This record gives sequence, structure tokens and C-alpha cells, in this order.
Amino acid sequence: MILIADSGASKTEWACISRQGGERISFISQGYNPNYISGESIVEDIRLNMPESLPEKEVTEIHFYGAGVTPLQYPFMTETLLKVFGNAETVFIAMDTLASCRALLGSEPGFAAILGTGANTCLYDGHDECHNVDSCGFILGDEGSGAYLGKRLITDYIRRNMPEHVYSLVGEALGHNNDELLDIIYTRPFPNRFCAQFAKFIRKNTDTDPYFPELVTDAFCKFFERIVTHYEDYRSYTFNAVGSVAFHFRDLLEPVVEKYGMQVGKIVQAPMEGLVEYHRMYGHE
Repeated sequence: MILIADSGASKTEWACISRQGGERISFISQGYNPNYISGESIVEDIRLNMPESLPEKEVTEIHFYGAGVTPLQYPFMTETLLKVFGNAETVFIAMDTLASCRALLGSEPGFAAILGTGANTCLYDGHDECHNVDSCGFILGDEGSGAYLGKRLITDYIRRNMPEHVYSLVGEALGHNNDELLDIIYTRPFPNRFCAQFAKFIRKNTDTDPYFPELVTDAFCKFFERIVTHYEDYRSYTFNAVGSVAFHFRDLLEPVVEKYGMQVGKIVQAPMEGLVEYHRMYGHE
């Protein structure tokens, strides 16, 4: 059996399949960025969420794609996963950017982006990612992501940099005063997830006041200005993206893509369907 995992900042989507087809076993667990979680916590969470129908001893091949999983973390993730799936003969670990490439492009070269809780981009040669302009993560970058949208919303709220009626609406949604918001972001775990949860509120209110679509459009413009435009000949590629922000804000994203001279390609909410198709077709790496 082949086990595929797509691990983002907020959650991990799993699919256990046979290359010959047949029933697919799927489940969801929390996100496993190894910079913020221990191996023991990962093992415990997998076992907590894994369905009884998944034949863990029959898993011989694992493909784990994760946010924040740099090559330095590959041995850690391999060791951790083998504690649960001890019979696996192949354990392939990669960044989530490669998952987006394989899901969006298959074996064709091109440009792929992630716009979900976090943001990332890369160029793909049809097999591996071949160039990446670093998104720099939640603190330094991640422009265009759900966490970035929420961070901008909270910053504008604290500074009252929004119309008064919008300020009241946002205050109700945030549910915390300024000091509490700063405490949550600076002292508690996973501030990126806390900020990203307000992307849904922003989406819900894009027709309420121009402040909301303008915030989103500005975030996408910064995503292009600070990341995408730094790829040489970026206009020669179609713009392909996975992620809830790309998918749910597509109506605001597409004009920005066209503004910066790219053509819109494939935009999907999650990469798993494409990953399943890829691994059934091309085998293990």
C-alpha cells in the first residue's frame, strides 16, 4: 500500500491507496511543521486520527510532503513516520512545494504556487522543483497567504486603520482587545493559524465594504512584487496554484495575475487528488 501525506500549516491530508486502484482510505490530522512540533506529538496525533480500516503494517511506501520540511528535517520526518509505519521500505520526504508541482503539473515543467495558511512558490522541471524564491515564513513574509491576510486585518484593527463601521465589525469577529491580540500572536503557539482563521471572515465580507477586497488585492500584489516577479522570465509561465486562499479568493486573484502579465492556469483547493493520480501513474521516487 502507498501512503501519501500533504501536510500544511493547519492540517495534514492523508490518502492510502494501491497502485492497482481499489478503495482509497483517507483521513485528516493536524499540520506537522517539524520546526514547531516534536516527533512524539506527531506519532501520537497520527495514531489518534488514523482510521482502524487503514492497514498500517501493509504500508510499504510513504510519500510525505510538508510545509517547513527542509532537507535538514528529512531524517527527522523519516524516523518519526517509521515509528508508526515500521514496514515501509520507501519513505520519501519533500517540501509541500513539490506536492503542488506534481498535483498541478504532473510531469510537465512550469510554475506552481501555494496560497493557503502559508505561501510558497517554485519552478518545476517536470520531476523536481528547480528554483525557489523563499517566502520567508509567517514572521518575515508569506505575502498573499491566509496568515498574512489575518495579520494585516489585526494590524489595521489595532491601529484603527479602517472605516469606523468596519472597525466595529472586525472587533466582533476578532473577539479580543488589542493587548490580548498581541499576547496571542507573540506568546502563544501557532500564531500563523490564529491569524489565518480570519481569512474566512474576510471572504465573507468582500461585498460588505471596499476595505476587504482592497486588503486582499493588496496582499496578492505584494505576493507578486516580492516573490513571483523575482523569477526570471516569470511571464513565460502560466500561474498555477493550490490552497484555500487561491481557490476561495480566485475572483480577486485572477485580475492580479493578469496585471503582472501571467496567464491563469490551474487553481485547485487541495493537491491530494493530483498527488494520488501522480503516484499511481509514475510510481515511487
